[in-house]
Amino acid sequence: MDGKCLCGSITIRTPDKTSIDACHCGMCRRWGGSPALGVSCGSDVQIDGFEKLKVYKSSEWAERAFCGECGTHMFYKLSATNEYFVPAGLFQNDIEFEFKEQIFIDMKPSYYEFANQTLNLTEAEVFAKFASSENIEGT
Repeated sequence: MDGKCLCGSITIRTPDKTSIDACHCGMCRRWGGSPALGVSCGSDVQIDGFEKLKVYKSSEWAERAFCGECGTHMFYKLSATNEYFVPAGLFQNDIEFEFKEQIFIDMKPSYYEFANQTLNLTEAEVFAKFASSENIEGT
């Protein structure tokens, strides 16, 4: 799949994926003003325009990146596994995504609710899921 930022300075090529997940953690909501809707892309991601990318180490276990020209969010990446989570909105080529999972569901504020039936994981469940590959604590 090919995605790009608003100004087109950065393009990202990922394996074909059809499922998206939502993250309700406070950091994602602060970063984007809403829950993050992302595609888990593994580590096989190619980025063109890397010199325009701004990377921010947002925690001990991950970094977030955005276009230095237009500010578009490009990815969230786990440091230990190099696994990329790419915003679903970067892919504008009529992909029929399936909404599968919501994480940090216990941190979701009450002012919104998704109607989709998904797997819902609490903060504790998320950390337990990823604990085998990383040392992460808190959000």
